[in-house]
Amino acid sequence: SAGLLENCTGCILCSEDNGCITCHHRLFLLIWRDGIRQYGMCVHTCPPGYFGVRGLEVNRCTKCRSPSCESCFSRDFCMKCKEKFYLHKGQCFRQCPPSTTALPGSRECQEKCEPGPWSEWSTCTHEGRTCGCKWGVETRVREVSGAAREEGITCPAQETRKCRMRKHCPGGEQHTA
Repeated sequence: SAGLLENCTGCILCSEDNGCITCHHRLFLLIWRDGIRQYGMCVHTCPPGYFGVRGLEVNRCTKCRSPSCESCFSRDFCMKCKEKFYLHKGQCFRQCPPSTTALPGSRECQEKCEPGPWSEWSTCTHEGRTCGCKWGVETRVREVSGAAREEGITCPAQETRKCRMRKHCPGGEQHTA
C-alpha cells in the first residue's frame, strides 16, 4: 500500500504493521512507541531529543534521558535544552545553579567569576625605567578562584593604567629589573 511504502523509505527489512526493522548502513533506525505499538523509521539524522549511535549491525536513534533536553551527545549528556531550561555541564535546569549565571543571549549557565582583592598598583614605569619620561604605566593583579580558572572563565586578573612619572632621574637613569 502507499502508506507502507512511505513508512519503509530507506529500509532493508520492513513490517506492514511496524514499519522499518532494518535500515541501510548509513541510516539510523528511529523507533518510537504509541501505546503498546512500536514503529520504526529509517532517518538520515536523529530528531530533537535523540542522538545517533552507530553499531556493527544497526545504527539507532537513542532517546536522551532528560525530557528537558532538546539535543544530546549521549544518553546522559545534553548539548541543548528545551525552551525555559538552562544548560550547565550537560544537564538541564529550570534556573542556573547557585554560583552560576546565564550567559548573555544564551540559555547556558557559566560559573561566576569570584576574584580576590586587588593588589597595590605597581611602580610607574616606561620601557623598564622609573623616571625620565612624562607618562608610564602601572599594573595591579588579583587572584581568581581555582574553579573559575579550571572552567576557563574570563575574569579580569590584571589591570593596567597610565601614570605620571618623575621627569628627572636622581643621579642618572634607573632601570627596574
